[in-house]
Amino acid sequence: MKRYLDYLWPLIGLVAVVWSVELLWDKLKAEAGTDAAVQALLEQGTLWQNIKIIAAGIGQKIALISPDAFLHAALATLVAYAALAWYDRIALIHLGKEKGISWPYIALCSFVTYALSHNIGASVFSGGMVRFRAYTAKGLTTADVAVLVALCSFTFAFGTILLLGLVLIGEPQILRPLGRLSHWFTLGDTTARLIGFGLLAFVGLYTVGSWLKFRPLKIGKFELIYPRLPVVARQYLAAPLELMGAAGIIYFALPDQGNPGFFIVLGAFLLSFSAGLLSQVPGGVGVMEAVFLAVMPGVPAPAVFAALLIWRLFYLILPLVISLPIVLAFERGQLRKNTRIAPPP
Repeated sequence: MKRYLDYLWPLIGLVAVVWSVELLWDKLKAEAGTDAAVQALLEQGTLWQNIKIIAAGIGQKIALISPDAFLHAALATLVAYAALAWYDRIALIHLGKEKGISWPYIALCSFVTYALSHNIGASVFSGGMVRFRAYTAKGLTTADVAVLVALCSFTFAFGTILLLGLVLIGEPQILRPLGRLSHWFTLGDTTARLIGFGLLAFVGLYTVGSWLKFRPLKIGKFELIYPRLPVVARQYLAAPLELMGAAGIIYFALPDQGNPGFFIVLGAFLLSFSAGLLSQVPGGVGVMEAVFLAVMPGVPAPAVFAALLIWRLFYLILPLVISLPIVLAFERGQLRKNTRIAPPP
């Protein structure tokens, strides 16, 4: 059975790559085809013609961004993905499995994981598959990988709750314009602040639980250990850093005209990106545009679209393009390794 699995996993990896390429093409068409006339040309054109149309459409939007803003957005992307790698490192420290797994290996695994999960959606499943392949090759068990995936997901949620609580306390009026999108956002400033304090209270309770060293939760032979203070302290740093880096891409790509400031941009990003994840819409397409246009009426709509395009290019599309050869190389290496050690029939 194991020998069949040795060949099945590379096949699954190849299918994921093919699916990702198709998804990437659809994303690029969607970004370029927002104009009805361009969309009509894409429906009638050949593959090569469509490639040129897409390149021209995206190039026009990128031209709205200054070189300095472009550079700062790229640096913010590096910060975000470095913090995402820290998520994995924190989970490995929690498991006591960090020794023998180098930072470059963790960073590469994390990069591919998030490049695929952010684009494909169903992040727990798609990210879990990549981590399972990468970390079981380093000696982790299936249960270890399950805890690692869960803790990484919780670290993201922890950072979102922490920062969103701060945003709602500091800028409660951010929810007012969103009332046009959903009645759930028709809240007064006092209510918004109370929600913010409630979110911070959750963060505080989680920290207190770590300080009190809650006992592990045992389910049969499986033991779930409550994160200890050194792990929680790292989560306090890594999670906000990743989210602020990702929001920074959009902030730097926005023009000065009508720019409401980083705190508002951060709040709009947290609300829209979280909504996109919950709806399992890859990249939050449509959701992010609606939220940002509502929250920042002073910024021209083309500038908002251009900034979100830069975010998708840096945070989603380019990482996906880079990750596909890495997946193929890893599976090829594993296949060669399994072929060498396979016993003769």
